[in-house]
Amino acid sequence: MTADLLEDAERRMHKAIEALKHDLNSIRAGRASTALLERITVEYYGTPTPINQVASVTAPDARLLVIQPWDKKLLVDIEKAIQKSDLGINPNNDGQMIRLVIPPMSEERRRDLVKALHKKLDEHKVAVRNIRRDVQDKLRDREKKKEVSEDELKRSQERLQKLTDKSVEEMDKVGKSKELEILEV
Repeated sequence: MTADLLEDAERRMHKAIEALKHDLNSIRAGRASTALLERITVEYYGTPTPINQVASVTAPDARLLVIQPWDKKLLVDIEKAIQKSDLGINPNNDGQMIRLVIPPMSEERRRDLVKALHKKLDEHKVAVRNIRRDVQDKLRDREKKKEVSEDELKRSQERLQKLTDKSVEEMDKVGKSKELEILEV
């Protein structure tokens, strides 16, 4: 009776973990990664389009990103979009491609990134807890309608709590891993 709710909760919590991983990829960690540009968009025929959909983005070494737009007219727009973003990197435009030299991060910048990481981590943990609360409400509703027994409600709530704890623990591992990556000199 309650298995469908628990499966739904597990699926939604897994999606929350994947969303966290995706969000953390956009945090700069001292080395070049094409994921840094995923959330930066440029106007392309009147539509905001991610840079990686209008250009090839490569990381030839640990401190350099190279952006080669398929339409050379986009070079200036891409350059402006990068300057407006919160990356803190100045693009070098040579008329053919844009080079982004990733500077080594200062200790203060690393601490700021760790704070941003913890903020994102907390936001995603709240999402998992909201999923738990939503499923608990549905379980209680079923118990009130006499669709499930009191014992089954208790067992389901315990399983739901274990699922929540497991998801939060997984998020902590992902966050700790990213924190070490940011603090790595």
